[in-house]
Amino acid sequence: MKILLLNFLTPIFSMQILCLAFLSVLFLQSGLDKVFNYQGNYEWLKGHFAKSPLKNTVGLLMPAITVLEVAAGVCCAIGIVNLFLQGTDTGMGLIGAQLSALSILALFFGQRLAQDYAGAGALTGYFLIALLGIYLCSL
Repeated sequence: MKILLLNFLTPIFSMQILCLAFLSVLFLQSGLDKVFNYQGNYEWLKGHFAKSPLKNTVGLLMPAITVLEVAAGVCCAIGIVNLFLQGTDTGMGLIGAQLSALSILALFFGQRLAQDYAGAGALTGYFLIALLGIYLCSL
């Protein structure tokens, strides 16, 4: 326990944990909201993309982004547990951060096609955190 506590005090370890925690919260909340409020999210997305090239693909893309977001959140959460239990096992956290970046990139693509430039711009900070998580989990 003492070694784990000392490990947590190192900048890299604490940044890995905090990055993965941020991404886990972000994607578990977003993905599970799509699961438990599927119809509401579907209707909103249908309206959001009504005037974009994606208007006829919302029914196919929503399950894909839902699975991607939930997988990203779960992998990040497992990555946190692995880091706490083993101290140096960042494999699952790396996968979670990579899935997070892919999710954000997919969302960014959709926002740009829908010409929601403010929404697309708001994703930039999340993307940078995902990239930071990828880097930190590769150390």
